Amino acid sequence: MKHWQELGQILDRVLRCAREGRPAALAVVTRIQGSAYRRPGARLLVDESGGLLGGVSGGCLEEDVRQVGLQVLRSGRTRVLHYETGDDDSKVWGLGLGCDGAVDLVMQPVLPEGAAGAWTLVRALLEGDEPFALAIPVAEGGAGEVVVLDASGRRAGRLADPAADTAIDAAGAAALRAGRSVLHVQDGVTTFIEVLVPPLNLLVCGAGDDSRPLVEFAAAIGFRVVVADHRAAHLTAERFPRARKLLLLRPDEDAADLPRDARTCAVVKMHSFKRDSEWVHRLAATDVRYIGVLGPRARTERIVGDLPPRSRDRIFGPVGLDLGADGPEQVAVSILAELLAVSTGREPQHLRERQVSVHA
Repeated sequence: MKHWQELGQILDRVLRCAREGRPAALAVVTRIQGSAYRRPGARLLVDESGGLLGGVSGGCLEEDVRQVGLQVLRSGRTRVLHYETGDDDSKVWGLGLGCDGAVDLVMQPVLPEGAAGAWTLVRALLEGDEPFALAIPVAEGGAGEVVVLDASGRRAGRLADPAADTAIDAAGAAALRAGRSVLHVQDGVTTFIEVLVPPLNLLVCGAGDDSRPLVEFAAAIGFRVVVADHRAAHLTAERFPRARKLLLLRPDEDAADLPRDARTCAVVKMHSFKRDSEWVHRLAATDVRYIGVLGPRARTERIVGDLPPRSRDRIFGPVGLDLGADGPEQVAVSILAELLAVSTGREPQHLRERQVSVHA
């Protein structure tokens, strides 16, 4: 979800540079071991001025990667980077980070003519609702090749190595079916196949003041946010500038663009027992994976009392994790913490109690 959003922001700048005839350099994390802040697919853009956008670590690698990016801009050739982030001062060229992990990256040049082809298509795909994959060779000296694939097959690009190029269609299709990014090795040639899955939708039923921080924070972490309410005065772009859609409707009204599939989570907070009950019952009849209900437990029990067990299992009320939250902003953090845990299949716990890698 975060990678989808981040890539869109990066490509906006890449394409702007391309229109101005300027190249860029783009780093992508291809593999991590042990402790690492970002996962494979995280990106960092370096432009000609040395400006950065995105991130491949918690900030400890960015300056070194920036310097490599400037070299790539001058040479026009790909670099492959490996960082050992242990506490040995000889690692990471003396950075001594003490993170006890390893990070592999590939830094590619993005020339204006390349940006106008495959990367322009990728930017368009990011506006859609279908998963797709990017195949990037992990090899020194490349010219910045990328192959774009979706469920229909190859959409753009080719790899310089003929054998790798021939094999990438089947490998990309397999990665898309599995829904996970992989390092594909064919005859000694390594290609990073990144699978990008559209972000989850968050439907917020209720445009009251306490929904504003929830919508703002949710959009910031990558959700596609839709706000629904029947009160036109509350439902304005000025109040919800980061919402993807604003739907003026009551719970008993329909709208073609009301999200209701299994990639949708919903939070019901109309502050009206009648309206909340109507929204919950309507959503319970859909494939929405998570229905959060604001308010005390007894109130939620009254709302869901006549629903079948399979529908009740998707209802979280009172919504949110027990963080001791106070006020709309903290409640929004509590709700989004629960949403992230549910969407990733994690049982909320202190990270210090986790016995395996955070990204395992």
